[in-house]
Amino acid sequence: MTRAFAAVLGIAIIMAASITSLTAADNGKQVGFGPNPQLPKPDQSLVPTINVARAVGWTIGEKPSAPSDLAVTAYATALDHPRWIYTLPNGDVLVAETNGPQRPQDGKGLKAWFAGLFQTFAGAYAPSPNRIILLRGVKADGSAEARHIFLEGLNSPFGMALVGNTLYVANTDALVKFEYHPGDARITTPVIKVADLPAGPINHHWTKNVIANADGSRLYVTVGSNSNVAENGIDKEANRAAILEIDPKTGASRLYASGLRNPNGLGWDPATGALWTVVNERDELGNNLVPDYLTSVKDGAFYGWPFSYFGQHVDDRVKPQRPDLVAKATVPDYGLGAHTASLGLAFSSERSLPERLAHGVFVGQHGSWNRSTPSGYKVIFVPFANGKPAGDPQDVLTGFLDASSNARGRPVGVAIAADGALLVADDVGDTIWRVTANRRTSALTPQN
Repeated sequence: MTRAFAAVLGIAIIMAASITSLTAADNGKQVGFGPNPQLPKPDQSLVPTINVARAVGWTIGEKPSAPSDLAVTAYATALDHPRWIYTLPNGDVLVAETNGPQRPQDGKGLKAWFAGLFQTFAGAYAPSPNRIILLRGVKADGSAEARHIFLEGLNSPFGMALVGNTLYVANTDALVKFEYHPGDARITTPVIKVADLPAGPINHHWTKNVIANADGSRLYVTVGSNSNVAENGIDKEANRAAILEIDPKTGASRLYASGLRNPNGLGWDPATGALWTVVNERDELGNNLVPDYLTSVKDGAFYGWPFSYFGQHVDDRVKPQRPDLVAKATVPDYGLGAHTASLGLAFSSERSLPERLAHGVFVGQHGSWNRSTPSGYKVIFVPFANGKPAGDPQDVLTGFLDASSNARGRPVGVAIAADGALLVADDVGDTIWRVTANRRTSALTPQN
C-alpha cells in the first residue's frame, strides 16, 4: 500500500466515521483555557484528525440554549450566510452576508481536496452573497422591525467601521469606504478604495476585519495567514498573520502586530483603551494543540506564528526556523481552547445583561474540524478585572450541536446592540440571535 493511498483510505475512514457518529463535545474537560494553559506535547500523524459536524440548520421552534438568567430570541432569520455584525450609533444593525471568494491556488493537493469535501459537508462552501443587510428596530417578540439591503456588489465583505459620515468596509482584497448619513437604509453612493489588502490566488484566510481608533485617525485591519504553518512558502505571507495600521487619508499602512495566525475579532477595552483580538491558531498538532487565544495587542509585538506558539514553544514543522524571532515572541493573555475556531469578540455592556456579564468579553467559537471530539460551537464569556481576563470562561450560548452532533448552527461574529443586548451571527443557522437578561428570572431572584 502506497503512502498516498494510505492517506486517502485513512481520510475516507475518518470521513465516514464523522458522518455517522460524532461524539458529544467535551469543552469543559479539554485543556488550553486560561492565562497559563497547560500545553501537551505535539502529536502529529500521517493523516490529520478530521471530524466535521454536518450542517443541518435549526428546525422551527429550536434555538440555542442559555443559562436561566438569559433570554434568547431570533432577531433575524432566513439570512444568507451571516458572518459579521456591526452596530451603528443610531441602533441600526449591519450584517455582512458573506463567504470566501474564488481561491484557485488555495490548498492544492490530495489533503486539500478532501478538506474541500469536508468544508462542503459543513456548509462552508456556498457562493458569497457579497452584501450587507441592515436590521432596524425591535418588535415585542425580539425580532427586527425592518430589514433592508444596505450594500451590494462587494467582494467577500467582513468587518465594518463607521467614522463620522464615512462607513469603512473590509472586503477580502481591499479596504473601501462609502458616504453614510444616519438613518440611511441603503447606500447607493460610489465605492472608494482606501487601501489594497493582501489577497491573491491563495488567500487562505480571506476574512478581513476593521476597527477605528477613538478619533478615527487610524484604522486597524486583521489579515490572516496564507497557510496553516507557512507550507506555501514564507514569501506568500507578506503583511499576513498580522494586524495592519492604515491611515484612512492616504491609504498608507504598516505592520502594527505580527505573528498572529488568523486574527478576526477586534475590540477596545472600555476600561483601559487597549486593543484586543481573538486569534484562530494552527492545526494538525493533536487534539489539544494549539489553543486559540484572546490577547491584548501591543504595537510592534510578534506573537510567534509560524515559528512558535504561546511564546517560545517551537513548531518543528517550519523550515528554516527563526530563533531570533522565537526569542522575542509575546505570550498571549488567555487561551480559548484548541481548535475552537474563536472568531467573534465583543466587550460587554452594563446594560440589558446580568451583572455577572457586565465586565468582560464575549467570544464566538465557530467550532472545530481538527479534533476527535468537537470543541467550540458556542458563545462564551471571559470575565475581566483590572484590564485583564480574570476567571474561567462561562458558557453563554450552547446547543449549536444536536444530540447526534450535527451542527444546527455555528456562531461567528458577536456585537452589542444599542440597548445592550448581545447579538450573535450564526452562519449555518442563517440567523442573528439576540440575548438579553431574562426579566422573569431576574424578578424571581432575591435582592440583597
